[in-house]
Amino acid sequence: MRSKRFDKKFYLVREDVLPDVMKKTLEAKELLDRGRAESVGEAAAIVNLSRSAYYKYRDTVYPFSAVIKEKLITLFFHLEDRSGSLSRLLAIVADAGCNVLTIHQTIPLQGRANVTISLDISAIQGDIEELLEKLRGLDFVEKVEVVGTGA
Repeated sequence: MRSKRFDKKFYLVREDVLPDVMKKTLEAKELLDRGRAESVGEAAAIVNLSRSAYYKYRDTVYPFSAVIKEKLITLFFHLEDRSGSLSRLLAIVADAGCNVLTIHQTIPLQGRANVTISLDISAIQGDIEELLEKLRGLDFVEKVEVVGTGA
């Protein structure tokens, strides 16, 4: 049975263009999910949001990771060509609990290579944003983009 929340059309929107009320709703939901607030009232107070605004938006705004959980994701990387770099990247992906489905790497030109990796992230530990930040933090990674998601 399909969840009602996914029967509607969804849009991917950058955080910096979201209204503050939606950002605060997401923050309150995270506080509740992580056990840092015991009630909606407490979470709303921490983020300076009214309870009525929380209830208005709680079922309409989701972090990117919640929408793509239990799905596939395809990532595009622009990497410096260094010995062992792909191995290090894949180790981080594996440590996060993701399963690599496909890898496509171009032949390095002028010390750079493009790599596209499709992952099953249904067993991810943490969320996709945390994984992306770790990957972006690697010294040989010049670019990481999410190029697709799917079931």
